[in-house]
Amino acid sequence: MYLGRRMQRLTGVVAVVAAAAAVAAGCSSSSTPPSSGGGKAVKGGVASVALPAGITYNWIFPFYAITNASVYNGQQFQWLMYRPLYMFGNNTNTSVVINYPLSPANAPVYTNGGKTVSVTMKGWRWSDGSAVDAKSVIFYMNMVEAEKANWYAYSKGLLPDNVVSYKATGPNTVTFQLNQAYSSLWFTYNQLAEITPMPEAWDVTKLGGAPGSGGCAADSASDGWAKCKAVYTFMTAQSKQAGSYATSPLWKVVDGPWKLSAFSTDGHVTLVPNTAYSGTPKPKLSAIKFVPFTSDSAEYTALKTGAVNVGNIPTQDLPPKPATSPVPATDPLGAGWTLQPFYSYGISYAQLNFNNPQIGFMVRQLYMRQALQYIVDQPGIDKAIWRGYASPTSGPAPTTLPNPYAPAAQLANGGVGPYPFSIAKAKSLLTSHGWSMMGGVMDCGVPAKCGTGITKGQQAKFTFVYSTGTAATTAMWQAIKSDASKAGIDINLVGQSFNTIIGESAPCAPMGPKCNVQVFAYGGWAYDGPGFEPTGEPLFSTGAGSNSGNYSNPTMDSLINQTHTNSSLAVFHQFATFTAQQLPYMWVPSANPYEIIAVTNKLHNVKFNALFTLLPEYWYFTK
Repeated sequence: MYLGRRMQRLTGVVAVVAAAAAVAAGCSSSSTPPSSGGGKAVKGGVASVALPAGITYNWIFPFYAITNASVYNGQQFQWLMYRPLYMFGNNTNTSVVINYPLSPANAPVYTNGGKTVSVTMKGWRWSDGSAVDAKSVIFYMNMVEAEKANWYAYSKGLLPDNVVSYKATGPNTVTFQLNQAYSSLWFTYNQLAEITPMPEAWDVTKLGGAPGSGGCAADSASDGWAKCKAVYTFMTAQSKQAGSYATSPLWKVVDGPWKLSAFSTDGHVTLVPNTAYSGTPKPKLSAIKFVPFTSDSAEYTALKTGAVNVGNIPTQDLPPKPATSPVPATDPLGAGWTLQPFYSYGISYAQLNFNNPQIGFMVRQLYMRQALQYIVDQPGIDKAIWRGYASPTSGPAPTTLPNPYAPAAQLANGGVGPYPFSIAKAKSLLTSHGWSMMGGVMDCGVPAKCGTGITKGQQAKFTFVYSTGTAATTAMWQAIKSDASKAGIDINLVGQSFNTIIGESAPCAPMGPKCNVQVFAYGGWAYDGPGFEPTGEPLFSTGAGSNSGNYSNPTMDSLINQTHTNSSLAVFHQFATFTAQQLPYMWVPSANPYEIIAVTNKLHNVKFNALFTLLPEYWYFTK
């Protein structure tokens, strides 16, 4: 969300964004710097990277539903091979802005009072020699029109609904006519940024089909987008066949700096340089291998034995965080390793399912959500479990990196927001709304006071499905369960893999049979798409593709919509304050305001960007 026609955004905000953009432009296109005390830089070598515990890549087609959306499938897998229209972040720890030097398109040009947008491609080539051109963009936009219901980035009224027309106005230029004037920063960061050019080789309905034979790139609404629907069905089916990723001719056509060499469904993945890559810098490594682990203890053992070159150190194996440094004073791995912080520009939470038949009516009551928030001891959890390496979440604006978006409401009470830890307040809220303690669990005794849809005798019981593999995460939810019990709230914890949980996270009909998950506690959200400005439409808008909890509030929808057309920071703060107060989600400590990453001293220029943008083309070994 961002620049464009509303240069009247507060001067401080413009300065922050402009300065960051300058850094991105300056750093992203640079060549490898000389080695600093680590020996002579060499070309080649295989870097082994430990995947977070419980994580595996499982989706390659860069058009997908929320059930396959994650930073691991996206920024750390697909983006290495298939560049989005606009890349974000650079090879530093903190950049969260657009990176034009790494993008296949030039900066968009806004005219007609902000209602006309032109995007010109740079003339890159796919690895099969075809052009990354206007047709590549039209192909993706047609797919969005045809399958927006299956697109994780869709929010009603936004892309593609807010585009009156789009067409190629030159071999490399696509011109969009919008239904009204939008903030050019917002439209660039939260609309255009969701487009990924696709090769003609994917516009097919069968393996071996002639490129373009599917007809999606030339399709239209006149046939109900039938050709695009057929291509989508075929490509989605191919993406489900993970065992063939490394051998299928479809996925060999790339425009990024890397291409797939080996892929195992157990999580082992190898990428090698795409020698036809049009951009810069070119990869210096001969390969990068991603290694899966079922637990953080197993991953830590691999680090200690040198089985991997890069990985995060589990919180339980770190010394307490120093007050004046982002990394510990001593390295638990000893000599031969360098530690660096991995900041995350995002928020952490549990998504309450407002349409679940068992708990939906309860969590639709604001007082119940407030009670659930009061039982989360964020400072205590940070100190006892995260060892000082966490920070509170209090609303939609991230607070882990300097930014202007967090309002006073989020910064209140030491950063935990309007609802600081208080078991007494949680109990008082429930008893004042008709609940009473029965056998250690709150029981609705006065339905008229409990709220619409809550029946007499219903108990304050909730099942949280949380992501396994990380000991500190498990300990956090156990601590929350314990504190909740003191207020008469019974939380049942069910551990599942991250991929399993997001596979269950599609929005569902009110009280419908597919709404069986009560609370999604899989982690949180990094503002790295859909939406790189934290205006909230992917998460909190009614019917949004990533709104797994089915939250809906007309005031929220209105406040979000205002941030799309008015760049005033005060307007954003109104939205963020309302969100902090209304609790569409249950905020928990940011499990990863930053992780501590260990990198072997033989591997250089390794950084983990706050938007999860992984850029191993900058990495190199030394002798």
